[in-house]
Amino acid sequence: MPPEPVTADEPEEPWWEDEEEWDEEYDYDELLAECREVAESQASAARAAARVGTTGALAALAATAGRRGPGQPGSEQIFPGEYPGPAAQFASGMLFDTMPGRPELAMFADRAAGEDDAFKDVSDDELLGVLCAWDRVAAHAAARKHAAAAELIRRRPAAGWPVDKKTQMPQMWDETTPSELCAVLAESRGDAAGLLDLAHDLEVKLPGTRAAFLDGIVSEEKAAIIARATTVLNADEARAAETLVLDRMGRLTPAALRSAIARAVIQVAPDKARERREKAARQARVERWAEESGNAGLAGRELPAAQVHAVDQRVTAWARQLKKAGLDGSTDELRARAFLDLLLGIDSRPRQHGPAGQGDPGGATAGPNLGDPGPIPLGFAGKVTLTIPLATLLGLAERPGEIPGIGPVDPGLARDLAAAAAQHPKTTWCVTVTDQDGHAIGHGCARPEPEKHARRRDKHREPRQRDGPAVAFTPADLRGPPGGYGTWRLRSGGAGPDLLVTLDPLSADPCDHRYQTRGHDPGARLRHLAQVRHATCTGIACRRPSTRADFEHNTPYEAGGRTCLCNGDVGG
Repeated sequence: MPPEPVTADEPEEPWWEDEEEWDEEYDYDELLAECREVAESQASAARAAARVGTTGALAALAATAGRRGPGQPGSEQIFPGEYPGPAAQFASGMLFDTMPGRPELAMFADRAAGEDDAFKDVSDDELLGVLCAWDRVAAHAAARKHAAAAELIRRRPAAGWPVDKKTQMPQMWDETTPSELCAVLAESRGDAAGLLDLAHDLEVKLPGTRAAFLDGIVSEEKAAIIARATTVLNADEARAAETLVLDRMGRLTPAALRSAIARAVIQVAPDKARERREKAARQARVERWAEESGNAGLAGRELPAAQVHAVDQRVTAWARQLKKAGLDGSTDELRARAFLDLLLGIDSRPRQHGPAGQGDPGGATAGPNLGDPGPIPLGFAGKVTLTIPLATLLGLAERPGEIPGIGPVDPGLARDLAAAAAQHPKTTWCVTVTDQDGHAIGHGCARPEPEKHARRRDKHREPRQRDGPAVAFTPADLRGPPGGYGTWRLRSGGAGPDLLVTLDPLSADPCDHRYQTRGHDPGARLRHLAQVRHATCTGIACRRPSTRADFEHNTPYEAGGRTCLCNGDVGG
């Protein structure tokens, strides 16, 4: 029976505007008890998953237990004191601080806001808990939206394409489906297609990410990062890569997650990662666009990594010359000016003497003498760090490489970059040894082998063959150093002599304080080793390369903290 029409004398009011009726319909004490029961059962499941090492949805659920926000640490402890305010259960460690982002959580978060969203009688700690709760609720709502899109795909299969038996998802959907979404969502066709792609991948390839998305552990942006990175993988490979980041995907920033999942994809399928890179290289291009400020942007995309490094160092070298010549500006401004100088063939260094109007700082002249600043080599000089598992010191493993500021690269590209860097006379080489968990346990930097030692060695052995492997790492003597530490010989593949590397233990538990300095500031070696232990700044949400970060004391120096590896991080 259709509902009776509403007359003009009796306007219909939304159900949520009648607060008394709402209060009568929902028993808050009962609902709170149910939420507490659900949260406790999920926490129990998470603890059980952790005990048996379960992956997938339970592992994703485990990340919510005892955490503030989407996987963020900080809520394991309940602060002592009373919680009389309307947002009491959002305080650190309380029920709603750890509850998944479901509609019930949204209802309680809405009540905590009070009239006019003033959050009256809500403490700072509780307010942060409410903010994080809404973040989880927003992620949950987005996950539900993608679940609806997945069902739309099931109802719009493309003719002739297979259907996944487990999820009932067709491999392809009808070509009119994106247009249908464009109309109902008022979105572009590209955005509609992206919604369908992500919904499909979450259902078929990424069950752990889907569960974390549904609980609010990861946002839509982070779920999309994982889906894009695993596009090249089949379902089994995607789940394997997902498992490598599942326990920390919520607490990583988008940039850190992008790096982590890229490394996981390379570990799972290095050949496919290489093929994707090579295929994308055929789409190399230069893009230009208008900035919202009225300026313009220019960028090269999908370019060879070695040449990008060379260009970057060339830009930096010319920027230093501009600064040395007295041109004002920040580092970024000078690098931008150098970028344009090199492209246009002009010289923006201030003229000290010249016709009127040409002596002003920033006055550019045609035809720069680019050999003047340096010279600036056409290749790139690198600080190459070979990371080698202890168990495979005698043979380099197929592990992802790393470009500071860019992220993981596949093994083939890592070798190509090492070979390119080896041709530059200013390239330096270091070796970091890791344990089975990837933790750095030894490190050493290379020095040229003394010429007389090389002559003495070659006198009793066959001549060295330079057409051998590009990179070789072998013991300096037949027996090899005890425990892996000591002196090794590194052949970089360049034209220079072999290099000697003395590996020292790199451990802070226990620490023998061998690198400790007495003052506040670390010595050059201590600073370098701290940077080796941490690839990036250790501060929250900081992705700055460790080589551009400061040495930080965990226990302040003024409070008696050592300036040592065991009390140091990189940050700031």
